[in-house]
Amino acid sequence: MSASLALAYPELGMLATGLSVHATSDLPVADFSDTPMWLSLVKAFFLFVYVMISVVLVIWAERRLIGRMQQRPGPNRLGPLGILQTTADGIKLFLKEDVTPKGADKLMFFVAPLTVATLAFVSFAIIPLGGEVRMFGHTTPLQLTDTPVAVLLVLAVAGVGAYGFVLAGWASGSTYPLLGGLRSTAQVISYEIAMGLSLVAVFLFSGSMSTSQIVAAQQQTGWLGIPLWYVVPLFVSFVVYVITMVGETNRLPFDLAEGEGELGGGFHTEYSSMKFGMFFLGEYINMFTVSALATTLFLGGWHAPWPLNGTFLDEGWWGLLWFTVKMWSFIFFYIWLRGSLPRVRYDQFMALGWKVLIPISLVWVIAVMLIRSAQEGFFGEGRFVLVFTMVGIGLVVIGAIFFWEAASRRKAEEREERLAVPEEVDPFADGYPVPPLPGQRLVERPTALDKAPPVSATPSSTTTDPAEDSRG
Repeated sequence: MSASLALAYPELGMLATGLSVHATSDLPVADFSDTPMWLSLVKAFFLFVYVMISVVLVIWAERRLIGRMQQRPGPNRLGPLGILQTTADGIKLFLKEDVTPKGADKLMFFVAPLTVATLAFVSFAIIPLGGEVRMFGHTTPLQLTDTPVAVLLVLAVAGVGAYGFVLAGWASGSTYPLLGGLRSTAQVISYEIAMGLSLVAVFLFSGSMSTSQIVAAQQQTGWLGIPLWYVVPLFVSFVVYVITMVGETNRLPFDLAEGEGELGGGFHTEYSSMKFGMFFLGEYINMFTVSALATTLFLGGWHAPWPLNGTFLDEGWWGLLWFTVKMWSFIFFYIWLRGSLPRVRYDQFMALGWKVLIPISLVWVIAVMLIRSAQEGFFGEGRFVLVFTMVGIGLVVIGAIFFWEAASRRKAEEREERLAVPEEVDPFADGYPVPPLPGQRLVERPTALDKAPPVSATPSSTTTDPAEDSRG
């Protein structure tokens, strides 16, 4: 595949200096020429139903799976296997009293949950759920729309969606929701950077930001007819993206914006009835959105896995099946994390984003850029140019790892020296008795008798003998 090295949208800036930007005309683009407006509305309704059914199923599946992980039944009363429990919970939310705090900003208090719920649906518009299908006499892609910068739309919507959490925390007029809103803002700022950097490598490999072209690019690269999905060559980007998508959706172990243990529920503490239901709905839709994007960018999208690729099972409505299976694998990963890991500390979470994920993503983007430059001949023609480039990158990475290990070991030694337990301890050094730690011994302090002046054995000349006094 002769893919462009640079991004297809020059306004983002040249991430690779000196590399030319050219169109990716060799990649097929979703063709909407035979899609009238009314058919787009039908597809939008189909997409809405698909997402809502997925949300209802995942709420039930999550409760059942975590119940099995924790050796308890989960919902099992309402309907077969408890399948109607989610419907009953939704009806209960509709019928509950809608309470608005007295000190809340009523307009923003109402707008915040609507913002979260509505924006969650927007990102699904650019996700290709399948190939071209026949609908009501028209041939149309199983995708609502596509743009040259479709992936950026998802990142932009995720950033705007954070305003809903911030408004919810601020408009509630309460301390804990405000803290939850501030946490959510910090999470989005921290993890959107790492998420965006993890996607840059995909753009460099495919030469496009269009979701349909990225899916097509993964089918055109491979070995011996086996498509090479980007999860293999861009495994580092995939791991970083998976971590950041958990942080972006406020899910365990990164649900710090809702931390029930310290914030009582976070930004939605003061919400009830369907206003709370909107936040609940938005969280699960966002889970499907980032999972669908991961499927599109790293797992070949709607295409069937090898050896079924290229057969009749890899076209038309069959693509919806493969896409759903891949997307639900990420949903299972979400549920698995929630049932397995505890919540991390907030400082650990922020340190992971700023000190680990962002530096790794920056180094990885530079490495991918150099590899793609060698493949395209920017470092000269030759059989071993790419090999020398990869060896050079490997040596630099190994050197950086050794340097990091040495620095970490030095910091650990300094910390141990600073926190070393002395062999002797004075229990009265701070004015009050402190018991010694295991392995310590007490410093012998002088007693009151030791401090008293010595008594002379010779009687003083001024001392009068009582016998002499009596004789006198």
